[in-house]
Amino acid sequence: MDAFTAGILQRIESTRSERDQARMLGDEYTAEVEQFALEDLHRLAAEHGVEVSAA
Repeated sequence: MDAFTAGILQRIESTRSERDQARMLGDEYTAEVEQFALEDLHRLAAEHGVEVSAA
């Protein structure tokens, strides 16, 4: 796995965690912001052929 792939996968996992934490705390604004960031990261990964597990 190259550095780009490892980095994007780590950022996706971190963003998922931040989103889930915000949801648990009832912070819908932050959860929505993190969801948009997650969607952007998934798009970037797809553009570079990085497969990401769905969650």
